[in-house]
Amino acid sequence: MGAIIGIIVLVLDIIALVDVLKSAMDTGNKALWIILILILPVIGMILYFLIGKKT
Repeated sequence: MGAIIGIIVLVLDIIALVDVLKSAMDTGNKALWIILILILPVIGMILYFLIGKKT
C-alpha cells in the first residue's frame, strides 16, 4: 500500500513540476516553487496547486 501512495505522490509531483516550468511566472518564482516541491514533496505540491497557480 505504501508503494502505491509513493508512486501517486511522485506522479503528482512531476505534474506540478511540469506545470511550474510551463507557467508564465518569472524565473525566481519558478526556482522557489521547484525547490519547495523537491524538498517537501507532498506539502510543496499541495501549496503550489492551492496558492502557486494563482501567482
